[in-house]
Amino acid sequence: MNKILKITLLCFLISNLTGINSFAQVKNSETLNQKQIPIQQHRKDLLGGVSKSVCYSGFRTGQHPDRGDGAKNPTEEQILEDLKLLSKDAGFKLIRLYDSGENSATVLKIIAEHKIKIKVMLGIWLNAELSNHLSCTWLTEPIPQQTLNKNKRVNAQEINKGIALAQKYKNIVIAVNVGNEALVDWNDHKVDVDTLISYIRKVKSAIKQPVTVAENYEWWAAHGAKLAKELDFIAIHIYPVWEGKDIDEGIKYSIENVQKVRNALPDAKIVISEAGWATVASEFKERASEEKQKQYYNWIMKWSSKMKITTFFFEAFDEDWKGNPNDPLGAEKHWGLFNVDRTPKKVMN
Repeated sequence: MNKILKITLLCFLISNLTGINSFAQVKNSETLNQKQIPIQQHRKDLLGGVSKSVCYSGFRTGQHPDRGDGAKNPTEEQILEDLKLLSKDAGFKLIRLYDSGENSATVLKIIAEHKIKIKVMLGIWLNAELSNHLSCTWLTEPIPQQTLNKNKRVNAQEINKGIALAQKYKNIVIAVNVGNEALVDWNDHKVDVDTLISYIRKVKSAIKQPVTVAENYEWWAAHGAKLAKELDFIAIHIYPVWEGKDIDEGIKYSIENVQKVRNALPDAKIVISEAGWATVASEFKERASEEKQKQYYNWIMKWSSKMKITTFFFEAFDEDWKGNPNDPLGAEKHWGLFNVDRTPKKVMN
């Protein structure tokens, strides 16, 4: 074989090998892409036709929900001030409430009486029916059975209250959420999945609004198939800053969280019932700031609008009753778009 022929043959082999490798890379890329089910939904999948929404409790300094010795709730005047801030100044048309207690009932009453243009995803709060002391880091001993039995009775009353409020304010309450992070391993108010399903069925049989359950995205992806079949949509929580991500990673990580749920539950309609960024946090240090909250908020509201996913930003106002009372810089106190005194943070300017 002459030299020219050898060179020609060698070039031909190299060319074909390169082509084969390139083709394999393309096919591998296509296979990977095929595994990613599209996140984007349809406009009809939005709650109340809106994507931009916010979580609201409204407890100010010196106020708190019932922690065993009674609640100290905001006044009607304070709630009205908050709702005007959220609807007029911040432009929210949909808020999330976490329970069906006295404070939530007052919020609904104020919306109705003052004809405020805000709809509500109403919560039904569930207390612990199982003792999760082996997994929850702040439960140092088992919850007494007597307490668990009492909680079951309280939960039954809460469900009835939620049904009554959804029926009474059927033009304001557009969805009902039964249980908030009551299934994750790390929380202190755990409920059995089958018990929760029985509660869901009771609520669905009594009201016309869609019904959901709010849980961490990881739980939905790993364990949510059975529960999702019972629901009108699934409500997921994503918090990249809690998982050690700074803002540069947090945006990409948030999409990955939603993608993980979509891949696991391809037929479920998704609502993001909590997503936020703390502005002060002893736990996060420099990862928490008003600038980063603003960046995350602006991004997720634009992205969720494009994806047709209703997203409740956590949360409307700082709540200084939360978390460790000896740590005023604790993250739990500083997720608000507004400070506890109702002055706006940078994201609202």
